[in-house]
Amino acid sequence: MSELDTEEVRARANRAAQAWSPGCSIAALEPMSGGTIGLVFSAAVADGPPGIPTVVLKVAPPGLPPVRNRDMLRQARVIGALGGRPGVAVPPLLFSDPGDPPGTPPFFATARVAGECLEPLLEASSRDRLPEGPTRSRALAAVRMLAALHRLDPATIGLADEEVVTPTGEVDRWTRTFETVPDSVRVGFRGCADALRASAPPARPAVVVHGDYRLGNMLCTGGDIGAVIDWEIWTRSDPRLDLSWFLFFTDEAGHPVVSEGVDSGMPSDVELLAAYEEAVGAPVEDLGWFHALTRFKEAAAMALIAKHLAKRGDTDTLERMSVMLPALIADAHDRVR
Repeated sequence: MSELDTEEVRARANRAAQAWSPGCSIAALEPMSGGTIGLVFSAAVADGPPGIPTVVLKVAPPGLPPVRNRDMLRQARVIGALGGRPGVAVPPLLFSDPGDPPGTPPFFATARVAGECLEPLLEASSRDRLPEGPTRSRALAAVRMLAALHRLDPATIGLADEEVVTPTGEVDRWTRTFETVPDSVRVGFRGCADALRASAPPARPAVVVHGDYRLGNMLCTGGDIGAVIDWEIWTRSDPRLDLSWFLFFTDEAGHPVVSEGVDSGMPSDVELLAAYEEAVGAPVEDLGWFHALTRFKEAAAMALIAKHLAKRGDTDTLERMSVMLPALIADAHDRVR
């Protein structure tokens, strides 16, 4: 990845912002944490609309083709399509710029939404347990918002031309990820992938799927959700992909990085599933297969992270994952044998 010229991005942002708010100006870019692929910055706005003193810019990595999860304009597209939809909260999309990739990377800008971005299960395991009241309220609000997201017709909101990814297509996607990582963190992945493909249930009508839907990808204040962020791997696909992923971050799910007996304050997976079914007005069938896929997907994603960390000199994580991830793959396989 090339080094980003932030002053050049600021100048481009100033030009692009005129279509949003003529006469405004964008100040110097300040790096933010967040996002696993793009570069994220905040910048003050002068002479802009009331109530938006700061914008957030998400910029594609320079020097690389802006494809797949680096496709910032595709992320902007789904955020723009979801803005203002009943029951769904995303940061307001303000403007974007296609750049001239790979040398001049694309970016998009949203309003900055107040709130904290914390995953209760992981916080309880690594630091301090979050207060139970807000955690419970956030989780129930999130599952109701997920139902609202899944009730939207992609064609009605302008996303009809997006490719549909089937459940077996998701298996293939994460199988390709496994094919790029060291052998020690992918033991058993081919047999698990074959079992998932052989037992896949019929797909439900494709909806907008976030792909990493959990409280750690939401900006929250108190018990309220201000916005769902990090739309890097969104697809049109089966709604059960998001639901099973969200339920994976409950105490009962046995997430591999969480110590046994951790109390996160999250509602149980049973309660959250019941809340989702009530919101969509129908029972969810064949969710067990998606629980298996979720574990297969998490193992692939964690293996990829461990590989990248090892390239930077952190071999301890790869060593730990060489014990943890084969067990997670085996768990996924056992669920579909």
